[in-house]
Amino acid sequence: MTSDRPRIAVYFASHDGHTRKIVDRLAEHLGARGVGVTIADLSTGAPPVIDVEANLVLLAAAIRYGVHLRCARRFLAQLRTKVPDTRIAVLSVNLTARKPGRQTAEGNVYLRKWLKRTGLRPALAAAVAGRLDYPAYRWFDRMMIQAIMTISGGPTDPDTVIDYTDWAAVEDLSEKLAALVMSAS
Repeated sequence: MTSDRPRIAVYFASHDGHTRKIVDRLAEHLGARGVGVTIADLSTGAPPVIDVEANLVLLAAAIRYGVHLRCARRFLAQLRTKVPDTRIAVLSVNLTARKPGRQTAEGNVYLRKWLKRTGLRPALAAAVAGRLDYPAYRWFDRMMIQAIMTISGGPTDPDTVIDYTDWAAVEDLSEKLAALVMSAS
């Protein structure tokens, strides 16, 4: 870590593109705080080059059918062989986080299970709600998400489009990340 400017390497896995929007907003806010940010899309299938020189590595991963995307799970396994947990942050993007109290590892079942399954003890772990966009989903995805929403008390109308992302919380998260990386540099 030889840069004068603290730096965060952000890797993300998105299914429908909304996680990318969240990552872009985080990068915008981090840049305004003097933090350098690089962004890599894990969803492309190309093997990622892990930036071991970054002060902090953030993995932002969407969920599909109750599990984080496979490319994010694989990346995390590789990442942990090169970067200590204390320099890793994780962000889970899922619709469960739309409910109060579900933005933390303790309150978000998907994030909690992921951390438990991997044994990861990241510097920061958070969940943020994503976007529900039934018209954009393929038939099977729409049926599965409607079933999950029926169980969890969410909207099931096939015309529903709702961005549940709390953008102020995304900005707050960028402040926490900036504080982490500033203290580490």
